[in-house]
Amino acid sequence: MRGMTEVEEQQRAAEFATFTVVDVETSGLRPHQHRVLSVAAVTLDGAGRVAGEFHTLVDPGCDPGPVHIHGLTAEVLRGSPGFEQVREPLSAMLDGRVMVAHNALFDYGFLRQEFARTGGVLPVRHRLCTLALARRIALPTPDYKLGTLASYYGVPQYKAHDALDDTRVLAKVLLSLVADAAHLGIAPPLLDCSGESARPKQSSWAVDRRGPKQPCAFAYPGRLAVHGRLRQGMKVAVTGATRVEREELVARAEAAGLDVTSAVSRRTSVLVANSPDAGTSKARKAVECGTPVIDEARFLDLLEKVEPGQPKATAGLRVPPHQPEPAREPSGPLTGRRILVLGGTYGQAAAARARIAQLGGSAAVNLSATVTDLLVLAGGESDRRTRKAEELALPVHGPELLEHGPSSPVASDLPDRPTSHPTVLARGQVIDLPIAQGGTTWILRATWNQLGTPTVDLVAFFVDHEEKVADSDDFVFYNQPEAPGAKLSEDGPNEQSVTVVLDDLPEHCTRIVLAAALDGENLTFGDVGAIELDIASGTESHTTVRATLDAATVERTLILAELYVRGSVWRLRSVGQGYESDLTALVERFGVEVDG
Repeated sequence: MRGMTEVEEQQRAAEFATFTVVDVETSGLRPHQHRVLSVAAVTLDGAGRVAGEFHTLVDPGCDPGPVHIHGLTAEVLRGSPGFEQVREPLSAMLDGRVMVAHNALFDYGFLRQEFARTGGVLPVRHRLCTLALARRIALPTPDYKLGTLASYYGVPQYKAHDALDDTRVLAKVLLSLVADAAHLGIAPPLLDCSGESARPKQSSWAVDRRGPKQPCAFAYPGRLAVHGRLRQGMKVAVTGATRVEREELVARAEAAGLDVTSAVSRRTSVLVANSPDAGTSKARKAVECGTPVIDEARFLDLLEKVEPGQPKATAGLRVPPHQPEPAREPSGPLTGRRILVLGGTYGQAAAARARIAQLGGSAAVNLSATVTDLLVLAGGESDRRTRKAEELALPVHGPELLEHGPSSPVASDLPDRPTSHPTVLARGQVIDLPIAQGGTTWILRATWNQLGTPTVDLVAFFVDHEEKVADSDDFVFYNQPEAPGAKLSEDGPNEQSVTVVLDDLPEHCTRIVLAAALDGENLTFGDVGAIELDIASGTESHTTVRATLDAATVERTLILAELYVRGSVWRLRSVGQGYESDLTALVERFGVEVDG
């Protein structure tokens, strides 16, 4: 652990005194579908020592899932308390404290669902993800798995995937992570959970569900024929008032193997409407598309005799192994340098970052262990990161760096630098994704100035050859965080990501468009500054490709990147194209129906 100043020590003590480290073992990966099998929590004191422990197995009353991972068989769990008996003692460990976990969204999602399932509310207002903190520091480890971090910091791990041992290990890893973060002047990425359910919705295209939409397991068979029967995989939309509660109607349709969508498109099999002349946008779209319309009574009758459908191919879009194009080695006086630009107007800073790329360097948005130099423009002297860089003995340059290159060596008073370096893409550049090495799961992560306050929302569209979504299930945003082949997550107050599983995407998807939008009427991307886009081959993996995008000033939405199929190869292109319109206009551009 690295030495800290007295102020940093006091800050750390205040933080640790509010931390509760947790870990859960579960029967699967989906909180709305799977259950908690084991939960552990440890509270810390001001010195980061364990002050209290809680651990129990939980009998979920269902199949325990991947026993080969967690070792918890039905026999082992039988006789353990149900979660309703666990909830109160766990609440006492969490109430009023910061929940800390490795990949915290996972643990938080499962605990919140279990609390709700048993009639309670998870008493967590803030959470801290140690995985996000390790990424923010940019530790020089092969990956960011808990076992890897434990090995790096010399913390013994006795039983991986055991909830109690994992919490004990993580508590000790946390001490070192916080120390390294303080050494770099990095604030831990505390995420406010209190407003997650209260955030205003884009009601005109929000999905009304208890949880994320589950992918339909059956191939799309076409439209409902006149006097025909429903077939599994048919896309069904509902509009207007219903006698059966809408949520129940959706649940019954999905249980029958139908694909319930929130809008009408040319692929919708049938629209359920008791008042087809109500004038809703779905009814109007049904007329435009020639979509069959039936009333609720007939739909309920047809649900009794749904014909079996064709299961989807497990591979979806198959991408054969492909050797990516050799990365072009950067060349120039700034080769090997990662430079943080501070100060100046937005235009001056953007021009400086572009020039850094031309000279073979890489522009950073935040301070981390990968930063080798600072470029200080007018006004940058007052930025607290300038003072921190001086403490770290990082070379600090003026504009002359962009003319003559660096005159000082790279500082060494930082954690060891990563041995692997990502491919850096300038705006408009393209690279083949290394599917053969990285597999078909990719994380597209956006970060922005950690000292800033604007909320940036990621959104991803899965479009066909006509550059349109087939229906409103073919995109993710904060109100619809999960869709077939993709999941949106918020990893910190200045970090969001979209996980894409290429093999699970809809068969009609030939392009994925990743965009960002601002939450606030008077904000523009000129207020946010540059967006750093990192692409990694897994949640706990290092960055494979990086792009720093400076393409917006007065714009409120920004196309960041595209993943698309060319022949049999998936390619990534950095875009950086901004628009002054808002998120609603952007989703309409890609064919999403917006109820007016």
